[in-house]
Amino acid sequence: MDTSSNRWVAASLAVGLALCGAAHAAGVSDDVVRIGVLSDMSGLYADTSGKGSVEAARMAIQDFGGTVLGKKIDLVWADHQNKADIGASHARNWFDREGVDLILNLNNSSVAVAVNNLARERNKMVINTGGASDILTNEHCATTAIHYTYDSYAMGNSAVHGILAQGKKEWFIIGVDYAFGKAMTANLTDFLAEGGGRIVGSTYHPLNASDFSSFLLQAQASKASVIALANATSDTVNTIKAANEFGITKKQTVVPTLMFINDVHALGLKQGQGMVFATAFYWDRTPESRTWARRYFEKMKKMPSMVQAGDYSAVTQYLKAVQAAGSDDGLAVAKQLKSMPINDFFAQNGKVREDGRMVHDMYLVEVKKPDESKYPWDYYKVLSTVPGDKAFRPLSKSTCKLVKAS
Repeated sequence: MDTSSNRWVAASLAVGLALCGAAHAAGVSDDVVRIGVLSDMSGLYADTSGKGSVEAARMAIQDFGGTVLGKKIDLVWADHQNKADIGASHARNWFDREGVDLILNLNNSSVAVAVNNLARERNKMVINTGGASDILTNEHCATTAIHYTYDSYAMGNSAVHGILAQGKKEWFIIGVDYAFGKAMTANLTDFLAEGGGRIVGSTYHPLNASDFSSFLLQAQASKASVIALANATSDTVNTIKAANEFGITKKQTVVPTLMFINDVHALGLKQGQGMVFATAFYWDRTPESRTWARRYFEKMKKMPSMVQAGDYSAVTQYLKAVQAAGSDDGLAVAKQLKSMPINDFFAQNGKVREDGRMVHDMYLVEVKKPDESKYPWDYYKVLSTVPGDKAFRPLSKSTCKLVKAS
């Protein structure tokens, strides 16, 4: 009887151990944690994301050790070509056929909305480091989607309050004609109304426009004290260059609402000097940011944009969450990320809220004059730190259903 009982106990233990082992193995789907960088690899946003974002993600994986939970970390990438249907097609294929666990970057708001919707349906992780529209954490929020680096609310908020303080109340907006431009225009309109300013006119240009003269002439004719640019990268650079050529900047203040260090590099300090805007990251701000940025520079021969720095940080924090959750399941990892503080060379005082917004400190910067720059890429003066709870939309103003249900 004792022998039989012992055999039964032994058999039960063996089965239990086997089940535990199987459960642990099932924690990582397909025995691989697979990360996909979905970005503009060849268009106007490629310099601030693109191959540099792939490299930043690769650096994060290598620094993490190349494995998590004893499983290999794999990296794939694709070009969304700034088209929502192409981006959605890549995302659907990655989620449904190729076992991608996290999609990263998404530096086009229309593409990001489409991928957020897919992530919601499949409970897959998305960390948006490149798209700007704050609709991603409002009407298009998802349990497993995180908006990481910045958004139109935070960038516009900092720009408006800084310029209104100079007594410039009348604004004209030149925006790009898709989701980001519309979201930023709406944000600016609200901020100005709250601060005692007003919009005297607005116009929209096609993405990657070749000629900005007609849009700038409308802005000039409005006699607005401020011309706000609700566009990005080469569109922003070309608008500013044209404004300088037309002599507009001598009488009206041009305010970029989404400016990257790559844009300042392309524009040059002579034309960019004195511009004030918000940024989520500046490579030369702290010893930690300098150390990482110089490593990145060795590989890419340029300093990282805030998106590329955000890519590294996001991948690192995602892998930490996978490790802590014991799984790459989207819901489990998202829950873990929302319970973790985020503090690294990129983000200070970071926390992911229930709407998916990663709230962290932002920085108000001014572009240096040419004679103030002492070495290559020495472009910004950091004027002030904007605490995350002041920079980003408060939850009390959120339209995300996840917030209403909480």
